[in-house]
Amino acid sequence: MALANACAELIRRELRYACGLPVECVIAKKCIGGVAEAAECVAEFEREGVGISLSVTPAWCYGVETMDMNPLIPKAIWGFNGSDRPGAVYLAATLSGHAQKGLPCFGIYGRDVQDLGDTNIPDDVREKLLRFVRAGLAVGQMRGNTYLSMGGTSMGIAGSIVDQAFFESYLGMRVMPVDMSEFTGRMERGMYDFEEYERALKWTREHCKEGPDPNPLEKQRTRAQKDDDWEVSVKMAIIARDLMVGNPKLEEMGFKEQAQGHNAIAAGFQGQRQWTDYFPDGDFMEAILCTSFDWNGIRQPFILATENDSLNGASMLLGHLLSNSAQMFSDVRTYWSPEAVKRVTGHTLEGAALGGFLHLSNSGPSALDFSGQQSMGGKPACKPYWDISSEEAAACFENTTWSTSFLDYFKGGGWSSHFITRGEMPCTMYRLNLVKGLGPVLQIAEGETISLPEHVHDTLDQRTNPTWPTTWFVPRVTGHGAFQDVYSVMNSWGANHAAISYGHIGADLISLASMLRIPVDMHNVADDRIFRPGVWARFGGLEMQGADYRACATYGPLYR
Repeated sequence: MALANACAELIRRELRYACGLPVECVIAKKCIGGVAEAAECVAEFEREGVGISLSVTPAWCYGVETMDMNPLIPKAIWGFNGSDRPGAVYLAATLSGHAQKGLPCFGIYGRDVQDLGDTNIPDDVREKLLRFVRAGLAVGQMRGNTYLSMGGTSMGIAGSIVDQAFFESYLGMRVMPVDMSEFTGRMERGMYDFEEYERALKWTREHCKEGPDPNPLEKQRTRAQKDDDWEVSVKMAIIARDLMVGNPKLEEMGFKEQAQGHNAIAAGFQGQRQWTDYFPDGDFMEAILCTSFDWNGIRQPFILATENDSLNGASMLLGHLLSNSAQMFSDVRTYWSPEAVKRVTGHTLEGAALGGFLHLSNSGPSALDFSGQQSMGGKPACKPYWDISSEEAAACFENTTWSTSFLDYFKGGGWSSHFITRGEMPCTMYRLNLVKGLGPVLQIAEGETISLPEHVHDTLDQRTNPTWPTTWFVPRVTGHGAFQDVYSVMNSWGANHAAISYGHIGADLISLASMLRIPVDMHNVADDRIFRPGVWARFGGLEMQGADYRACATYGPLYR
């Protein structure tokens, strides 16, 4: 029990749920030696709502009598590496039982022998324990929640053809489709908190600086029209949040059904073009909800995908639950080679940008956190909301401007956020894709953001849309396959969109994908950081990617 308590203490100290609460750990009331005690443990865990299980043992006990048999709960065993007691023997025997019974289990075995009674957790064991728990918590936090599809398919984008079977079978979530008329209806009938709206509008006028209007003078909207766009944009943000998670104020106003929301942990908004041809675009709504702060202060960011790209929204959700920080939605717009940059700007790339870079930009939910005005260790960062200071939040707004949308794109007007992500931020670009006959696959590219000289940035940014947020990103290349060079990453990417998370979370994403039975088709994570269920090696230990595909195909989606 001492080892179990040490693990629980580590988990409580190091990890939190995405909402900010510390992780709850339930330890069985007694050690488990056989099937009767295992049944008591199962009953206790079910009463407590346990979502993942970790077995810890320094000794032998009866493997298939004591193993976790719940097929929906991610599971791991730490078999203590000690010569006095055969904890490692139990680990190997029980992993064999899990494999034989079709119940994948992560195996944790420390590299160095420890003395009997040593309750210290070695660094290599600690890393695997926390990686397993982070991924398992993400599985549990998704289960039973909703993806809210606000609208339908946007501009023929495949990711916005919302695949309900994917969400149900792989993530354990339901999809709730609503029409965008929910927005017009609630605005026209006053189904929103008027007091909050007035406060939010005042706050927006004080904190959201207007940038230049990019439209020709003869096409620009009047001041009155722009003011009206701000009013509608703020209402849309409040209504989208209420649609996702509900608002008890609405019940006080007599709207009991609308007050409930849709239990949504992620959402998407179609926008283009059936909305944006007639009403202000959703850019402000998407950006402000995805950001870790607004008129209500610093808070947990929401996950809201532009153009209702549900696959990018699901990707952002995975990253948020693993990192607890805001996520960025971007177009993977352009690979800029050193030669092209030289031709267009006269500038010779060097340093991290020597092999070229990717231009990540999108008009919608690029969380303002990614302006890079938060700090960790003296370097720009994106932090969990509970670590963000009010000064850092204010700096993010100070370094963001809001320009009138290009009316050729968004005929109904609206506002687009613009900032430049600071360089030297470690980031992970990733994306879920659906392939007919195969199912979902995950792509991962770790790398870093870079800063360009001002004249280089301006020249390149003007060629796209200078009113949108811009991130210059360099994936880490390996010289092989999809990571032969930066161009190869761009050329291998599976869609026009990507999710971006602060930090190198590729190894955590790989562990989470294995729990969900989603194979990874490209990544640049070092082999010694990859942690999957032990049985994956039985599917071809000499070639890990092929083994991953075969294992995922054999076990099928988690919620079959």
